[in-house]
Amino acid sequence: MKPDSTRTEELPIYESLIRERGDVVEEARVVAEETQHQMSLALSGVAPASQETGAP
Repeated sequence: MKPDSTRTEELPIYESLIRERGDVVEEARVVAEETQHQMSLALSGVAPASQETGAP
């Protein structure tokens, strides 16, 4: 198969799913990094700012 024989309209199934449903893997990675950062702060004794909307 020649590289120039592939068309841009023929995307792998994963790219089609990302377009339809969003990039769940990327979203999970971002949430995991945020959680890791918050846990690092908590373990070092730094109190993270409250992110609750109804907190006084």
